[in-house]
Amino acid sequence: MKGWPNFSFERFWGIVVKEFIQMRRDRLTFAMMVGVPLLQLLLFGFAINVNPKHLPTEVLLGDNGPQGRTLLYALKNTSYFDFVRLLKTEAEGQDALARGEAQFVISIPENFSRDLLRGDRPSILIEADATDPVATGYALGSLNTLVNTALQSDLKGPLAYLNGTSGPFDLRVHALYNPEVNTQYNIVPGLLGVILTMTMIMITGLAITRERERGTMENLLSMPTRPLEVLVGKITPYILVGYVQLGLILIMAHFLFQVPVHGSVLLLLTSALVFIAANLAMGIMFSTLAKNQLQAMQMAFFVFLPSILLSGYLFPFRGMPVWAQAIGEVLPLTHFLRIARGILLKGNGLQDVVPELWPIALFAAVTLTIGVKRYRQTLD
Repeated sequence: MKGWPNFSFERFWGIVVKEFIQMRRDRLTFAMMVGVPLLQLLLFGFAINVNPKHLPTEVLLGDNGPQGRTLLYALKNTSYFDFVRLLKTEAEGQDALARGEAQFVISIPENFSRDLLRGDRPSILIEADATDPVATGYALGSLNTLVNTALQSDLKGPLAYLNGTSGPFDLRVHALYNPEVNTQYNIVPGLLGVILTMTMIMITGLAITRERERGTMENLLSMPTRPLEVLVGKITPYILVGYVQLGLILIMAHFLFQVPVHGSVLLLLTSALVFIAANLAMGIMFSTLAKNQLQAMQMAFFVFLPSILLSGYLFPFRGMPVWAQAIGEVLPLTHFLRIARGILLKGNGLQDVVPELWPIALFAAVTLTIGVKRYRQTLD
């Protein structure tokens, strides 16, 4: 053997043409190469916002005097606070924060205006759902200048002396559920859902395509089984795998990262069953749609990226535009993050979990139905 022959441009060009032909035939791969960069551009350019505004705020108004109303208008003009409801009791505000219906609860005490005009420096209480410190950080930071400027137009003439250097009233901020603003309290519980989403979809996404590529699909089709029996049978063993992962993450979260557990672990494990089933059903659906394992992995990745970005795991959910929030509400990860953080950090009970649990169950039912419909009883 005298060595390699000289480089041939014709042979080189033949290989290039062959690759383009294969790329044209594998439309899913080509779509991923074009679609993923476009998806990242749209999500990061339009949907991701680390400075959310117009956050839902509920008000407990104990004093209806002019100064109290002026203060509320000043808060609204910051564009961080949107008043959605007038509360009657403190318990209503606590429930709204626990369920995630409100980001802030502002309490103006009785006789606020009277005490203000007397120079007694009354206090305004602002309670914040601080499970996601990024979502509330900028809004709470805007309050620093509000104390000195909110009532400037009201305190003039003989009342001008109330505009002292320290302001005419006090703002007391209570960062609930995460008073130390520890980002681990937000990130680590979220990893419960992120890791389960990634592993469950990828594992089951290969279930049917693996049978087809290994040539064992004929044996599976020859069995006296129905599509639902096959698909549910393939899902069931991985539920145990999901619980093993869940247990390991919970143990490390509590003992390694000191994440508090204020709610029922049993309720979290029960809710996780529905979430695991939803991700396994999604993976099975991809497995029935894909022609090979590569395509199944590509589909899983195409869903996993929006799940991370639009669920509220890395970026504040309320900071995204309405269309992005609508997409995020469809994803099971969005609802499970609220469940996990609510149970661990807020001590939420069953009545708080059910509103987030049924969308996950509905998603599981829909995706499993699609998988059953797409499942082929023959190899054709």
